[in-house]
Amino acid sequence: MLRLFYCDHYTIPLPAGHKFPAAKYRLLRELLAGEGQFQMEAAPLAEFEAITLAHDPEFARRFLVGALDPLAMRRIGFPWSEELTRRTLASLGGTLAAAGDALARGFGGNLAGGTHHAFRSEGAGFCVFNDIAVAILALRRAGRAARAAVVDLDVHQGDGTAAIFQDDPAVLTISVHGRNNFPFRKQQSCLDVDLADGAGDAAYLSAVESVLPRVFAFRPDVVFYQAGVDGLAGDRLGRLALTHEGLMARDNLVMDACRAQAIPLVATLGGGYAEPIALTVEAHANTFRTAARIFVT
Repeated sequence: MLRLFYCDHYTIPLPAGHKFPAAKYRLLRELLAGEGQFQMEAAPLAEFEAITLAHDPEFARRFLVGALDPLAMRRIGFPWSEELTRRTLASLGGTLAAAGDALARGFGGNLAGGTHHAFRSEGAGFCVFNDIAVAILALRRAGRAARAAVVDLDVHQGDGTAAIFQDDPAVLTISVHGRNNFPFRKQQSCLDVDLADGAGDAAYLSAVESVLPRVFAFRPDVVFYQAGVDGLAGDRLGRLALTHEGLMARDNLVMDACRAQAIPLVATLGGGYAEPIALTVEAHANTFRTAARIFVT
């Protein structure tokens, strides 16, 4: 069985009509839990010390006590609440725990995380803290992984991750994303591949396949896979035209290659904003079904 960490038991109070699809996390856990091939475990809460590996301590402290200025919270996209802090810490803790699973078992999964728009001193785009950056630096501090690669396949560029590691030669950042989509001021990843609006499965899969040799030439000790599904056709924030089959083929490309190279893989959820929400939930579920097929022997 694959163990998957979840944090949907920490709910975020949001105003009516808010764009963030909070319900998808619970729906995804319930769907996968009923399939019998996953062990669900509540994510632990990340410690402040871990957060400050990647983030300015004052920014982190001010968020946790609700003292960020309104403009900073507006950039994040959520109203502040104690519930939001608990959910944020659990999302981050889930990726830290999944990273440990990946090194021990070959694969680790978090049914949240992928908060790649968070910079060192500010959050943005529904991202408070950058779980991928924190987990990479936590593994390094513990002496468990000196080199890491980030394969970010969310439709939005992993700008915060790119900025945090821009001067770090031990981290390879790769982002395949929509050219004309958020963030409109892109950062410089080690390798960026931008796709035109309406790009479908063939162009997308060609782009993904083209970046994988760079990953393995880097010889990482661990790969972090931001597996957003907001490239799905009809996604409210996506602009690409991917099918469920195309997204599954993408997941298979990344996971099969990591398994063949014996490189531990950490998968985080990332974005997905389709209507009806069931389309997003199914796409996310397919990512972890693919993981179960490839990593469970």
